[in-house]
Amino acid sequence: MPGMSVDPLVLAEVATGGATDAGGVPVELLGNFLEIVSAAVANGTRLSEAEVNRCRTVGESAARQGVALRALLDLYLSAGWRLWRHLPAVVNAADDPGAVVTAGEVMLHAMDDAVAELAEGYQLARRGLVREQEAARREFFDDLLSGRADVAGLLQQAVGFGLDLAGPHAVAVVRAQRTFTDGSPLLALLERAVQGSKGDADVMVASKQGQLVMIFAAPDEAAVAEVTQRVDRVLRVELGDWQLGIGRPGRGAVGVLNSFDEARESLDLAVRLGLRSEVVRAADVLVFRMLLRDRAAVADLVRSMLEPLQSARGGAQPLLTTLAAYFEEGGNSAQTARRLHLSVRAVTYRLERVRALTGQDPTRSTQRFALQAAVLGAQLLDWPSSPLG
Repeated sequence: MPGMSVDPLVLAEVATGGATDAGGVPVELLGNFLEIVSAAVANGTRLSEAEVNRCRTVGESAARQGVALRALLDLYLSAGWRLWRHLPAVVNAADDPGAVVTAGEVMLHAMDDAVAELAEGYQLARRGLVREQEAARREFFDDLLSGRADVAGLLQQAVGFGLDLAGPHAVAVVRAQRTFTDGSPLLALLERAVQGSKGDADVMVASKQGQLVMIFAAPDEAAVAEVTQRVDRVLRVELGDWQLGIGRPGRGAVGVLNSFDEARESLDLAVRLGLRSEVVRAADVLVFRMLLRDRAAVADLVRSMLEPLQSARGGAQPLLTTLAAYFEEGGNSAQTARRLHLSVRAVTYRLERVRALTGQDPTRSTQRFALQAAVLGAQLLDWPSSPLG
């Protein structure tokens, strides 16, 4: 009958039952929803705009509390059907059957309005939380790879992003013709590939200065090899021309920063040395990094061994290119010729010119080592394009 209300004790019991049905979500999320729905049914009116808007606020609050949207909606819907049998119009249906119809319409309208606003508020809050988390993640990533932030603070933040930096981690850097951003789908694709079916791998992928950067747990060589294989499979499908640099594993924020620097330097060395392999590991180019630490000694070697090549017709570069290919092909003139698109006779002539100008014979094993070291030094120093100083 109009004006009649439901006993508060019954409403409390209904609310508790709804919370239980929803998996134990906080019953406080219902607020006074049952009271206002009961009043709306009793008066035959829809919920007011203010009452509906309150549901949106509840949705936002639930999202920030970490309550699942499905559980939140289950709370309201379960409380609604539990309340139905206690409504005066339903209890007294035999006396006034028409009132049950009106009660049903009001009840359905109320639940429809409430669920729509709950979902809207929840989704808005979730989008806001995602933006906040992305910003925090981006800040953490930049701080970690810049070396400027507080190390102790970074270790605490890392746990929140799924990284336990107390264990060894390595950094991989992908360089390609395209520029990567944090919105690139490839980032999520690689992260899922490394995480595998369980999705519990210690990994973070983001972009930095147009390159793709991955931090991953590297407890041993087998783990590094597994990650490398998974990344390789994805990149072969998604990218055309790419190269992957991998730094050596290290512990803590400093270890990650060192690994990142090594990964980038490995890619730079690959360009200078003309390395064509897709994967370049810092451990494999360590000798070249050591050479660069004493640039003066390398420059002296290049100057004493190769500077006479400058007097050749066309300059030193054609002869250097031939030497580099010859050494990489294991001293095989035929393969060197195919690689450079030259005749074997042309390759032989160039090697003879090197011997005549430098006094070092690249075909003799006793003289090849020093000459090859000088050629590698020239590539590292970008000579003769750049002066030795």
